[in-house]
Amino acid sequence: MILYEYPFNERIRTYLRLEHLFHRLGELAARDTPTDHHYAITTIFEVMDVAARADLKMDVLKDLEKQKQILNSYRGNPAIAEAVLDDVTAQLEGCFSALNGLAGKAGQTLTENDWLMSIRSRVGIPGGTCEFDLPAYFAWQHFDVSRRQQDLQRWISTLVPLAESIRLLLQLLRDSGAAQKVMAAAGQYQQNLPQGRTFQLLRLRMDPSLGLIPEISGNRLMVSVRLMRHEGDDRLHASTDDASFELTLCS
Repeated sequence: MILYEYPFNERIRTYLRLEHLFHRLGELAARDTPTDHHYAITTIFEVMDVAARADLKMDVLKDLEKQKQILNSYRGNPAIAEAVLDDVTAQLEGCFSALNGLAGKAGQTLTENDWLMSIRSRVGIPGGTCEFDLPAYFAWQHFDVSRRQQDLQRWISTLVPLAESIRLLLQLLRDSGAAQKVMAAAGQYQQNLPQGRTFQLLRLRMDPSLGLIPEISGNRLMVSVRLMRHEGDDRLHASTDDASFELTLCS
């Protein structure tokens, strides 16, 4: 099954983008080749660009504290496992302390690394990191694999508190939804959302063997899904076939 996710607000959109970048960064940093490590560094710069938003750190801290308060309100409920509640609450507190302990924005300490910033200033230029432009960076790419990986982990460590906080917040958000099987008649599906409840994330699972691609749109009142096919002319064409998929709304 292919999982598609659609955020209903800018804050969750930012969280999903960062999660995507952190996942890519983890994969690239664990590999051995200089090319993979080059793209790991450029991914670090992408994370820094997204995390540079002035209120991002505060938004994450507020969400961590909000989730902690919600979980604490469940204490004493016989349907809730106290041990699990304590574990998740401890994770929230740990993420809050680690992120709050960072000076400034996430990745700000990396901006004081002149060597990294010299690379950052060139990556936006096509071919701008060639050996004649950045000989010191070219030499670094010839270092032993273990040395390069150690350097990458040292730089990534400044971003770990943000990565762990977003991972936990998105996990709790995803766990809040209940999946339902729905049918798109003639390739179209619409659902009105209940008033008085705010959803933050839509999750859609679809069988890849159907060859369909969902185009999702939504607001606080309704969600709409239009199913498309990628045809041989490299264009998307609307499907008129009935198709089922799994839909989850998370609040």
